[in-house]
Formats: sequence, structure tokens, C-alpha cells
Amino acid sequence: MFLPTTKAELKKLNWKSLDIILITGDTYIDSPFIGVAVIGKVLLKAGFKVGVIAQPNINSDDISRLGEPNLFWGVTGGSVDSMVANYTATKKFRKNDDYTPAGINNKRPDRATLIYSNLIRRYFKDTAPIVLGGIEASLRRIAHYDFWSNKIRKSILFDAKADILIYGMGEKSVINLANALKNKKEFKDIRGICYISKEKREEFLELPSYDEVSKDKIKFIDSFHTFYHNNDPITAKGLYQKQDSRYLIQNQPSLSLSESELDDIHDIEYERDVHPFYKKDGKVKALDTIKFSITTHRGCYGECNFCAITVHQGRTIQSRSEKSILKEAKAFTKYSDFRGNISDVGGASANMYGYECKKKITKGSCSEKRCLYPNKCKTLQVTHKRQIDLLRDIRNIDGIKKVFVASGIRYDLIIDDKKYGKEYLKDIVDNHISGQMKVAPEHTEDNILSLMGKPKKEVLIKFKDMFDNLNRGKKQFLTYYLIAGYPSCKDADMQNLKNFTSNNLKINPQQVQIYTPTPSTYSSVMYHTELNPFTKEKIFVEKDIFKKEQQKSIIVKKEDFYKREKRGFRK
Repeated sequence: MFLPTTKAELKKLNWKSLDIILITGDTYIDSPFIGVAVIGKVLLKAGFKVGVIAQPNINSDDISRLGEPNLFWGVTGGSVDSMVANYTATKKFRKNDDYTPAGINNKRPDRATLIYSNLIRRYFKDTAPIVLGGIEASLRRIAHYDFWSNKIRKSILFDAKADILIYGMGEKSVINLANALKNKKEFKDIRGICYISKEKREEFLELPSYDEVSKDKIKFIDSFHTFYHNNDPITAKGLYQKQDSRYLIQNQPSLSLSESELDDIHDIEYERDVHPFYKKDGKVKALDTIKFSITTHRGCYGECNFCAITVHQGRTIQSRSEKSILKEAKAFTKYSDFRGNISDVGGASANMYGYECKKKITKGSCSEKRCLYPNKCKTLQVTHKRQIDLLRDIRNIDGIKKVFVASGIRYDLIIDDKKYGKEYLKDIVDNHISGQMKVAPEHTEDNILSLMGKPKKEVLIKFKDMFDNLNRGKKQFLTYYLIAGYPSCKDADMQNLKNFTSNNLKINPQQVQIYTPTPSTYSSVMYHTELNPFTKEKIFVEKDIFKKEQQKSIIVKKEDFYKREKRGFRK
């Protein structure tokens, strides 16, 4: 079933009121890929009455259409931070939105989480607690650098004047919170939440205050180090940070889900469609990608410095069982619009499924080193065997014609897996791509790769050789995601990248994006401070929008770029 979004649906369900109302910046897609749908269904399964208001009209009383919840309001900006969804890296407004009916970006406000929280307060005085969640809240839970205003902002919990924030993936935390509120019990020790307090918690670690990190870049770096290294559910300590006269309190992260717990979430029945109330307004492009896709695991131990997955999903890989995944794949064949093609089987990095460091699972992530950078830790035993077998089993299901692996693939892990790496890649090129395979080296210059936390270009060359040998006689090729304007990157670095792609990769790159500093990443710390956060040494950071465009033009060779400059492109 869809969760109700209108009073008429409540009447059909014979529900007089709702326990929880979820507000989201996306349209309502009932899918395991959409956070608000997952949280809503998990709460429903636990016995709570849950409704959804998607993309409420902020110029009317639309947010009041389901009444007032008994327990709490849940507010999320959606699947993407609303500022990332609304603006490009050069701060131009995006005309399109894949999560909005008809694809027009006209229903998601800037800083959606703040706007929706204020909207609730406008129409409901002294209402139930407002609980923030989703990636926008999760990555803005402490004082953070905001690229779009170019300043340090307070925790979103303070800015939104909300009551509680759930960070991370949230399923355990939201159930525990709902039960606590239902039974009128204390919630302030629940893992995975933040709240505001007049008093600090002496047993927690103190972060430099908002005032301090706003004025002192070194203290901002030190604060982020402490924050980053306290995200593991086994080793993390609670944190607190003074903001004005009160304190942000962050409890320890929620414990990782077991295989059976993750299976339970994905075994819930989802409609895999847009709710009819919103579907009438037009096609939702995101559904094309996610409707017949499968998530095999969550988390990532890659820890790329520009990526927020580590802070949101965690460093520990949590994998589903083969039984659960195959059950989901078989269910696709019952849909009338399924044409036999599964769009994707994977996660943040597809080939992290099914294995993890045994030490990390029992003792937590290492604080002094990373799993993959600068070299893979010997304790992590990479094996692609489970994924090879899983993909074969999915291919053999009656009614399935093609299974794509469109998620990112870490090519350094393929190179490292001496036993199954080549077999895995052969399986991918033979059965799971169509013409091209996407990889993300991001750059080729060592100084930039080191600040990204990415493997050196020699690993990419080894992988390309392996790929080319396996593809002899086939019309298949590699495409590469690359970044311009990253901290320390200059025009000369982009020219070297251009030379490498021309001479070694034999391509003229098109998949080039300008770096966007997103909250709660080491790269955004670099961008703001213009310092290497690991050495405190000064680094060059390009902040001029025109010059960022110029860096991109070097690699994609837009020949008319300089002509546009002369015509007043800066304006």
C-alpha cells in the first residue's frame, strides 16, 4: 500500500488521526530507494499510523491537509540536499528536478528542511515535536561550512528551530524514538539522534563552539576531525558543541544493521511507483532508474574526501542475504511493465558487496588509518566471489533478460583481488554492461588524488589494460568521471589531465563536473580553509566561478570558451 497523503485516504483506512506525518522535498515515490518511503514503511510495520505530505505548497496551508500528528512530524529535504538539488557548482539555478513530477524544478524550496519546519510552526502552535532526518539534516547536524552562503552555519537543528534530529540511515533510531514518545519515556539516550540542551554532557567529547569555528579555521579543522572520527557505532563517543547559549548534543551513532535486519527492511512490500495523488502531475524521471533496481548493501569504506557516504551511511559494509535479493528480483517479473531488464544491482560501490574487515565488524573502524587509502589495508580481504555468484543467480531467474551493474565500481578492488578480480570483471563486461562501463578516477595528478583520497593513476592504467584485453572484438569502452576545480587544482593540472586522457586513455572526456563543496566532507573543509586538513599546510583553492569554468573547458575543449569571455561571460 501507499502511505496516505490525503484526508480521503485516511477515511478509507478508517484512521481518525495519524501518529506521524512525514514531510519531504521529493514527490512521494514508494520505493526502497527513497528514504521517506523506507522510514514510513518501517514505522507502519511497527504499528504506527503514518502519512506523507510531499513537496507541500509553501504559499498555502497545504502542510495542514492531514491534520496534526499524535507523536511527531518528520521533516526531510528529500533524497538530495535541497541546495545541491537546486543549484549547480557555479551557483546557477537548475531548471530540472528528477524527483518532481514533469521534471520541472518548481516545488522544492531552498533549504527545504528549514522552510518546512517553519511552515509547521506557522500553522500549528505548540505542536508535536519536529524531527529532522534525511541527508540534508544528517550532513548539517553540527556547525558546518555552507558553500551557497559562503559561511559557517549553525546546526540545522538550531536554524530550523526543530526538536530532534535523526542522523544516518535512521531506521533503528526512528522506531526507538516513536516508541519513547508513544510511551512518554525519555528519548535523550537513543543512539543516532541529536537534540538541543541547556546543559552539556560531561561524558561526551566537546567540539569547539560555533563562535570558535566561525572565526578560527584551525579550530574548524580540529572540530571536523573529532566529528569525523566519531561516526563508527562501535568506537564513537557522544559529542556536544556550544551554539550561542545552548548546546547541540549528538549521541553515539545507531548500531549497524545485521543481515537479517537489512533483509527485513527490503522485504517490506513497496509499490515502486509514484503515489497517484502526485502521478497525475507528470512523469517522475527518477523512477526510470530506481523502479527495477536492487540495493545489495549500504555503506562504503572508500572514504573519498569529497563524498558524504561515510558520514551518512557509515564506513562498515552492511550486506543483504542472497535470498532476500533474489526474492526482490523474482518479484519484478510479476509487474506488468517489467520488460526483463534490471537497471542496477549494487550500492555506493557495487563491488563492496558481501565482504568486510572482520576486525572492523567486532572492534570498529580504525582511527589511525583508512581501508583503501593510500593503499588497501592487508586486513581487508577483498573477494568478488559472492557477487559473481549472486549476479549469475539473478541472470538465471525466469523472466529476467538483462541485469545491469550501473553503480560505481572500485577498479582498485578488482586489481587487488588476485583470485576473483579478473573473473568478476569478465563477468561484468560479458553480461552486465551495454556498450560502456563507467569508472570514477576523478583526476590523474598525484597532489590532487592525495587530497581526494583516490588511488594513483597507475592503478587506472592496470585496470584499463585488463578491461581492454577482456573486450577484444567487442564494441565496449570505458567512460570516466572527472572533476575540475578541486582544491589544489590549477590550470596546469587540468592540462596534464587532458594530456593523460588523450595519450593514455585515448578519449576526449565529456563526463567532467566542477567540484561542489557539500557539507560534512573533508573536501569542503579544504575549500573553506584553503588548508590541507591533514597537515595544516596552505593549498591553492580556486573560488572564482569563471576560472572554474575555464578549468573544465581545458579538459572538454570548448573552443568558443575564450570568445564567450570577451563577450562578457563574467557577467
